[in-house]
Amino acid sequence: MNEREKILTRIREALKVPAPRPGTHAPASHLPVPGVPSLPSLRVPPPTAAPVEARRWLPKVGPSFPEQLALFAQNAADLKAHFQVFADWTELSAALVQLRDTENWQRVASHQSELSSQACAALQRPVCWTDQGYDVLAMESCDVGVTECDALIAQTGSVLVTSRSAGGRALSVLPPHHVVIARREQLVADLPAAFALLKQKYAPEFPSMMGFITGPSRTGDIERILVLGAHGPKKLTIFCV
Repeated sequence: MNEREKILTRIREALKVPAPRPGTHAPASHLPVPGVPSLPSLRVPPPTAAPVEARRWLPKVGPSFPEQLALFAQNAADLKAHFQVFADWTELSAALVQLRDTENWQRVASHQSELSSQACAALQRPVCWTDQGYDVLAMESCDVGVTECDALIAQTGSVLVTSRSAGGRALSVLPPHHVVIARREQLVADLPAAFALLKQKYAPEFPSMMGFITGPSRTGDIERILVLGAHGPKKLTIFCV
């Protein structure tokens, strides 16, 4: 029996097992199949059971701000994102101008908000404003997208954005370079804190899009070779002031 026949045999055997109805994945639903190793039973807690505290199994995060900042910086570096903290806006503006000149930015896409507007003023380039009605082709021609965010998550090195905080759905996706401008107080420890922030800030009228940006866009589908920028921005820069 070759490998193809083995796979097809296992599929045929698996199809003999009746599929449980949605929401009834109890151990009794899984019937034994001759010749097929039994899988561990799925124990579903009753609906009244208290939810498991997520922090018990998520990576630990230090309690102090310096510890969380260092963890975010390390995670961002591992994810191939550039992260930098500045003492004031003058330093941040200088870094933006240097990045503009290094990468020869000609057009910028952004949205009207305090930090992103200041960033665009410093860049001194034509801006495609996403909150004023825009041409998608014009945005695609922009070299960089500059947005704000809702939070920086130390635990994963992720940037939390929503359609309200980041100028819509497309701004953080279409331009090849995404620059996030954040405040120090937006750093949160972990994912539970990020979800709590979303609930506190937006409930019950949540934004139409909420996302966690964890490094630049990447894929490893072809021969497990990591390729950046396959489905979104090739570069992610996070400036914090």
